[in-house]
Amino acid sequence: MIAYPLFIGYGEIILIIILFLLIFGAKKIPELMRGVGKGVRSFKEGLNDVEKEIKKEDNPSEKEDK
Repeated sequence: MIAYPLFIGYGEIILIIILFLLIFGAKKIPELMRGVGKGVRSFKEGLNDVEKEIKKEDNPSEKEDK
């Protein structure tokens, strides 16, 4: 049998959740998740901006039309 070091089972997930609750408490978790969500949204917006810039550089005709 091959062991995958990055595989997380149900037992490990439950343990992580319990530790998370013990460390941060139930009241802080929504605030933390909101912050994570805002960070992910900002990251995606940055990626979209980079993609738009790359597409503009690939299509010089779009620059001339504007």
